[in-house]
Amino acid sequence: MASAIGIDYGDSRIGIAVSDSMGIVATPRCVISGKGGLEKVCAGIGEIYQKERCSTLVIGYPLNMDGSGGERVRRTELFIKRFSEMFPDAEIVRWDERLTTKAADRAMLSMGVKQKQKGVSDMIAAQMILQGYLESRR
Repeated sequence: MASAIGIDYGDSRIGIAVSDSMGIVATPRCVISGKGGLEKVCAGIGEIYQKERCSTLVIGYPLNMDGSGGERVRRTELFIKRFSEMFPDAEIVRWDERLTTKAADRAMLSMGVKQKQKGVSDMIAAQMILQGYLESRR
């Protein structure tokens, strides 16, 4: 299995995690600013995708608690569409991310990391999204 990228897609920050080449462990990687627009976000993630020789993007899918989609799903779909146009060989997996941010915040508290450190919870959420996917494949 090639490496995979986990994405916690947000308007202002996008958390990124990457798996090892065996597809066992997800590791937080970085945060990409969402303020530069969709093209810049896709290019930044694409750079990691190519450098790590990834085959799969696992993107947190922001469903509402009742399972419905809203504005966040629409924005996520716009990202998926554009990334797929730029990198047509990428397999894109939509992963239910409900409660991931809350779990990331709890993990930060247990590690003694301040929640105000911008981007840390985004990377941890991306790691949780990707790790959930990796474990589902075993």
